[in-house]
Amino acid sequence: MIAHNPSYAFSVLRFDDGSIHQQLVSFVKRVSRQQPRLKPQNGLVSVDQTESTHRDIVFLLDSSDEMQNDFKAMLGFVERMVEKLNVDTGKDRVSVVQYSREPSVEFYLNTYKTQQDVSDNVQIMRHKGGRPLNTGAALQYAKDNIFTTSSGSRLQQGAHQILVLLTGGRSHDDVRNAVKNLKGIGVMVFVVGTKNADTLEIQSISQEASHAFFVANSNDLSIMEQQIFSAIEKGETPAIKSVSDDPNRRDIVFLLDGSDDSQQRFSNIKDFVERIVANLNIDANRDHVAVVQYSNTAEIHFNLRRYPTEDDVIDAVRGLSHKGGHPHNIGAALRYVKDHVFTSDSGARLHEGVPQILILLSGGRSADDIETPVRILKEMGVITIAIGTNDADTLELQTISHEPNHALSITDYEELPTAKQDVMSLLRDAFHHVEKTAPTKDFEFNRESRRY
Repeated sequence: MIAHNPSYAFSVLRFDDGSIHQQLVSFVKRVSRQQPRLKPQNGLVSVDQTESTHRDIVFLLDSSDEMQNDFKAMLGFVERMVEKLNVDTGKDRVSVVQYSREPSVEFYLNTYKTQQDVSDNVQIMRHKGGRPLNTGAALQYAKDNIFTTSSGSRLQQGAHQILVLLTGGRSHDDVRNAVKNLKGIGVMVFVVGTKNADTLEIQSISQEASHAFFVANSNDLSIMEQQIFSAIEKGETPAIKSVSDDPNRRDIVFLLDGSDDSQQRFSNIKDFVERIVANLNIDANRDHVAVVQYSNTAEIHFNLRRYPTEDDVIDAVRGLSHKGGHPHNIGAALRYVKDHVFTSDSGARLHEGVPQILILLSGGRSADDIETPVRILKEMGVITIAIGTNDADTLELQTISHEPNHALSITDYEELPTAKQDVMSLLRDAFHHVEKTAPTKDFEFNRESRRY
């Protein structure tokens, strides 16, 4: 959740694993090639293609009681990083902050102007101690007190703003608002986790689920490294746009029951989708629609970027063939839309602040586990509307839906027209939920591969 992109989140057994520091240095070195220059306009940050080679780098170190034995390794990590930077030329500036219950600045971005001075002062740092671990407060502190002009930040001049967080535990407080605030001013956040760090928490609002890994030991670092460099080579840039204020700018995914049980009513299902689409404002810059069918497996019929007009979408819906299959694996279907539909490659505009909406039609109880994919979709910020027949499980629908009133019950798919007005009302309210539904991640842990 905290890192800017999941490819910037690392987990290691110990901070004295020397092989990780070179990897992180490589990231920081490459930032100037991948990050657009940022200029404030009317109080907001916008993208300018002018490239900057200046970086303001803040190290935020977990110095809680639990990390006392690891503190020396963390300082060594920072030292090796600083050795690779361009502090002496003035291109790079460095600040270090410790935190546990409260944050404490060691030195600001404009305190030291040479690599030797920075390194010398890192070496004499003493472990702060304290508990619990308030990462949210520390991130907000960095935003309010370090990434400022008075502390040496050159954000106004277009210098890249970078935060490197080293943490060994789960945050005791909420990090979402602080993360949102940092990203709002264009700060790129890198995270290295160890010990009891929550791997889900340290992930960012990811654009590609395959870019995040859990490193169980040093032998796994080479596997992650290749993926990281692949992401860099693609020239990914952070999304720092504000939340969309257009109520007709939504990404809407229909997840349709295509099981054997729905075959006789599939024409009713298609008619319902048509009726909803006819009330949207489909356009390249407004509402986008995707359709997926599921039963024991899921398959996409068209993604969010496929059809730019209402007529195109309706024609595609009318041409849908019933999938068939048994049983209802709703958990797998939810995971499928997370991995294959709510992604940048498929046209999702999550990183532009566009509401991400899932409309699920269910004619039966799920035969597989829904808990994990439901949680991850909610953490991503997806707003789910669940519509179920009498054969569906009411409690399950409420669990899947964004809020209890987003779960709608009908007797049979033939009664879908009666749910249309409720669905349209929820769709109109969707963009008001975006601020409250802070997206946190776009991934899921795979125990076999230890990959996200």
